Amino acid sequence: MSNSSSSSVKALGSVPVQRAFHLAWRQLQYDKVRFITATLGVIFACVLVFMQIGFKNALFESATLLQRTMTGDIYMIEDQSEALWRLVPFPRRYLYKALSVEGVEDVTALYASQTPWKNPMTGVNRTALVLGIDPRSTVYNLPGLREVQEKLHMHDAVLFDEYSRPEFGPVKDMVEKNGVFSAEIGGKQLDVVDTFRMGITFSADGNIIVKDTTFFKIFPNKSADGIDVGIVSLQKGADIETAKNKIRSLLPENILVLNREEYIEEEKAYWNDITPIGYIFNFGVIMGLIVGFVIVYQVLFNDINNHLHEYATLKAIGYDDYYFTKVVISASIILAVGGYIPGFLICAVLYKIVESSIFIEMDLNFIKAITTFVLISSMCFLSGLLAIRKLKSANPVDVFQ
Repeated sequence: MSNSSSSSVKALGSVPVQRAFHLAWRQLQYDKVRFITATLGVIFACVLVFMQIGFKNALFESATLLQRTMTGDIYMIEDQSEALWRLVPFPRRYLYKALSVEGVEDVTALYASQTPWKNPMTGVNRTALVLGIDPRSTVYNLPGLREVQEKLHMHDAVLFDEYSRPEFGPVKDMVEKNGVFSAEIGGKQLDVVDTFRMGITFSADGNIIVKDTTFFKIFPNKSADGIDVGIVSLQKGADIETAKNKIRSLLPENILVLNREEYIEEEKAYWNDITPIGYIFNFGVIMGLIVGFVIVYQVLFNDINNHLHEYATLKAIGYDDYYFTKVVISASIILAVGGYIPGFLICAVLYKIVESSIFIEMDLNFIKAITTFVLISSMCFLSGLLAIRKLKSANPVDVFQ
């Protein structure tokens, strides 16, 4: 081959990406029905991935809402405890041992269990999560709680979560109208004195807070000597890890001593690893990607197959496999972006609809958007790599025979 011919082939093989992108766009547009089908497949995958990630994150956010708002530095739980609503109590004396550690400022106990709440209007029971706290403690930072926490000192007083499901009754309206009203909780008549804001979880449709002595009235089988969560607050400037290790050395192995981040992760691990819910959401993401992958692959494969003679001509005049790879990958990128944008807009609407229906916050944030885009782009990219094998195996001589 002459030097001029070699230079020509080399030039053809190194054409700009813009030209490959332009060819990919024209090729996709040629068969509009197939192009729309592929875009719809990517949109479907995008919506499914967005929703599954959204549901999973909503699960984690709602399940750890209390833990994320508490201001304690160190938390103690029994190692058999699985989640906030399935706690195993441990002796109170273990919590008090933490007071002997240098840097510890205060300790407090949290009690938690579930019991029926009778709707004051309809008489229908709904299960609520009951939190028993010391009204003097300052570690609970739920919205609206600090302002009304002193009311827990009243006899048989109850604070109700106004973000609970409507099936619990118009509690907030009744408080605003009557000030205090009586409600049946766990078969006991107690006084609802005010509200706070927490939000429902996958384990509880509603939440109430009472002082610890009232908690034992609702749950007579529980004792003040057996606490569910021990919360340790450190003095300003104290090292959390040092204090945590010293506390752990004073306790038996069955008591977990965790910092705030570890405690949150412990709660998340229950929902993600032990319950089937986390698996279901992860499986939904995988299925969405598989469906989108198959659709995009079929479209790209058929597109290559239908234009095999044209590709063979380009091969014959000097375009190399690298150029064709750029064309197919460009088509994959077009499909990824073309499906992601409408998928994102659809999910922005669906998130609001779902949020208003299940009463759990669904936040379409930057991390979810980037995660989904990376997954969708990877799906389309892999589809393109698989489809291009047909093109690389094509021999111009065989095509024109």
